[in-house]
Amino acid sequence: MFSKLENLLTLDLSSNSFSGVIKLDVLSKLKRLMKLNLSNNTLLSWSTGSGSNTTFQELDTLYFSSCNVRQFPNFLRSAKKLSLLDLSNNSIQGSIFKWESEGWEQLIVLNLSYNSLTGLEHFPGKNLKFLDLRSNQLHNLPLTPLPPSLQGFWISNNNLTGKIPPSICNLTSLDVLDMSRNYLGGVIPACLGNFSHEILNINLQMNKFRGKIPDFCVDDNALMNLALNDNQLEGLLPRSLSNCTSLKFLNLANNKLSDTFPHWLGVLPDLQVLILRFNNFQGPLSISSDTKPSFSSLQIADLSQNKFTGLLPTTFFQNLDALKHAISKHKSMFQEAWENLGLYQHLALDYYGQISVNVTTKRSDIELEYKRSLPIFSGIDFSSNKFYGKIPDVIGQLHAIHMLNLSDNNFIGHIPPSLGNLMELESLDLSSNKLSGRIPSQLTNLTFLAVLNFSDNNLVGPIPQGNQFDTFENDSYHGNLGLCGFPLTKQCDEPKPPPSKFKEDEGSPISFLWKLVMMGYGCGAVLGLSTGYIVFTTGRPWWFVRMVERDWKPNFTSGSN
Repeated sequence: MFSKLENLLTLDLSSNSFSGVIKLDVLSKLKRLMKLNLSNNTLLSWSTGSGSNTTFQELDTLYFSSCNVRQFPNFLRSAKKLSLLDLSNNSIQGSIFKWESEGWEQLIVLNLSYNSLTGLEHFPGKNLKFLDLRSNQLHNLPLTPLPPSLQGFWISNNNLTGKIPPSICNLTSLDVLDMSRNYLGGVIPACLGNFSHEILNINLQMNKFRGKIPDFCVDDNALMNLALNDNQLEGLLPRSLSNCTSLKFLNLANNKLSDTFPHWLGVLPDLQVLILRFNNFQGPLSISSDTKPSFSSLQIADLSQNKFTGLLPTTFFQNLDALKHAISKHKSMFQEAWENLGLYQHLALDYYGQISVNVTTKRSDIELEYKRSLPIFSGIDFSSNKFYGKIPDVIGQLHAIHMLNLSDNNFIGHIPPSLGNLMELESLDLSSNKLSGRIPSQLTNLTFLAVLNFSDNNLVGPIPQGNQFDTFENDSYHGNLGLCGFPLTKQCDEPKPPPSKFKEDEGSPISFLWKLVMMGYGCGAVLGLSTGYIVFTTGRPWWFVRMVERDWKPNFTSGSN
């Protein structure tokens, strides 16, 4: 059937249930075919036919993802005009040798992610811009230098060891560098922070890098995302980070950094995510008086498991303008870059800015992906520090917040009723503090609340009922001996009626005085009635009788008229 469509330019057979053998000699008869999409099928093998010379002279785009392919399709060597090749999510094993990938001088996009490759002898072509080798079993990079034309390089989730090759710093056109989730070690090259003015995303998380963080943004650049978490980095934060004026995402969690709170990052107008979890940061949460407003775009702030101390400054929360209003769907942070990608925009959509964020609560450890647009999640996690004093009422103004975790500190006083204004809140953890008083009934207004933990405090009184509070279990209130009511087994005592106003103790002076008053009132009433009876039956004294008759006489006269 296809052999009769000699002028066909595009053939899309993707997302079907085709299986069996692909006869390439039939497809090769489509001499003018430029775009072929066979992705998301269950293709098992290729067949070139007996004695046929299979060529695809005009083919420039081939999607062959998720087809259960087990070997590299060698017939593609004849596709001299190939510019986009997607072989992701297959079962290709072993190494791709140099001879298999030669001749693709026009190749721009190569996606070999999610296979079982152990080696890559050669980087194909000299004009490659996007190379995706994520989620394979690669141990080493090819000895040949990376193409200087590269704009996006993904090699995360492999088995790479050793150090970052110096040739990385020759990629002056690079937009995205993702070498995360490997076993790379040594010191991060000093050139990495300033090798490309176009760099948007540097992701080196979950490796074994040690030493100090190099200076980033010494010169002007477009860096938006920087993920160095889960390494063994130490020392102070480089103050040059305050020059990264386009920075939106900074994750330095799970290292050995030792510094005070980086208030100087508050000058970054677009910083949305700041994660400093599990380091050795210490001291108060000071806010620079020279920066107004400070951290105005921040939507995720994770300072947990450090050594911060002191009171929570009201000004910090007052400056969080982005958390005071519902998160809007702004234009994508990478939209300008995508608009220049043309044909390859749909492929790059899944890559740019793809960085994971771990959000931890007492009951769950949620892994989120921060990509494309503003975070769809917002939260503040100051848990496991040494903060003390009262929880500021101003937190109740952060109407767009989804998670608030202030557990494992030394907070005292009452739970602010203003927290009942956080209508988007899904998780609230105030456990392991020294909070006292009653749980505010206003918290029952939080209809999205799914996780609540008030355990190990000094709270008293009845637990509020209604809405989400009817779904929480005993462990949400454990360690508060003064609490009562559902879901606890301890019932609240019925309130006693207030004592009567006139009932006093028997021996008190007030009781004795009231007895005298009531005795006088009773005696006076008896004496008055007796006197009235005597007066009006005997007519004595006569002056009193005449006075009464005179005062009542007009009434009788007027009544007779």
